[in-house]
Amino acid sequence: MRAGTTKPDGAFVRAEMAEQPEVLEQLLARREELRNELRSFRTKPLRGVLLAARGSSDNAASYARYVLEASLGCPASLSANSLFTRYHCQTRLDGWLVVGISQSGATPEVTEVLESARLLGATTLALTNDAGSPLAIAADSVIAFEAGVENAVPATKTYTATLMSVALVAEVIGTAPWAPGALEEIPGLVASTLQWTEDLQPTVALLANGAPSLHLGRGFLYCAALESALKMREAARLPVQAYSISDFLHGPIAASGPDTVAVCHVGSGPTREDSELAAHLLSARRARVVAISSDAELVPGTADASPITVVRVPELDESLAAIVHAVRGQQLAVEVALARGLDPDNPVGLTKVTPTS
Repeated sequence: MRAGTTKPDGAFVRAEMAEQPEVLEQLLARREELRNELRSFRTKPLRGVLLAARGSSDNAASYARYVLEASLGCPASLSANSLFTRYHCQTRLDGWLVVGISQSGATPEVTEVLESARLLGATTLALTNDAGSPLAIAADSVIAFEAGVENAVPATKTYTATLMSVALVAEVIGTAPWAPGALEEIPGLVASTLQWTEDLQPTVALLANGAPSLHLGRGFLYCAALESALKMREAARLPVQAYSISDFLHGPIAASGPDTVAVCHVGSGPTREDSELAAHLLSARRARVVAISSDAELVPGTADASPITVVRVPELDESLAAIVHAVRGQQLAVEVALARGLDPDNPVGLTKVTPTS
């Protein structure tokens, strides 16, 4: 809350969200620098990629798991950090790339995983906003976002910078699944997303009433469900659960009904049919469904089903769309928090760095 005001205004987080197109453009402009930084990675066959992170960086790691496995042709998985920090397992990591992701670079356990991984034979890479952070110092190579100070507790510009950095790694050391030139479109599409606000208010009103909500996605957009749910918990203090669509259909859907609010992240590629199926099944159960989609309309599957509200995002290759979906999730979380009289800059009980180890 700014001095002299009587209610929160989200000034920090709004300003940092607005900086995202410029931050992403600057990362793209450094592509040759990143290519030189990662030159050695292109000459070594990799056995696999291990991703260590926490919080919103863990959601970015979920995206990296899909993108890097698709691009590098080797397994990519999320690290069980406590195996390194608490159980001190001696996992063989020769031939592996271990990527530590932390926007601050100050989460002790992520740094410890990288330090342990180097001793166990891995090559290590840090993705962080702070080139002088403990994580950066611990790694063999570093991609620093250089996004500037982030004052709001919820990560916005550093989160989308993380996703862009992952995409750049995929292009530089692998064969990315998107068309040449697709990355260059993203800053402009993020700018457009930030300007498209006219269709947000019905969804903000729906989410702000305090009902528990579900956030669903699959494949490259699973991380969008995870991140939008986290933002809603952090900023708006709402009980929210995120699921992979396939996991949701394997059981949790049984608990859904007219009291359910569901946000479905709909891709424009191979998982589109899955996302639309989930939206239609929920609609048939009279749940209140929001589809974040590049389609202008998503028609319910039956005449007696509940309507589906569409929140638009620009069309983008599904393997990159998590970036614009993340921006939509940020906007919704901030507006819902403000509608509930909460300060999205400073969520109660949270700090910018949570020092887990």
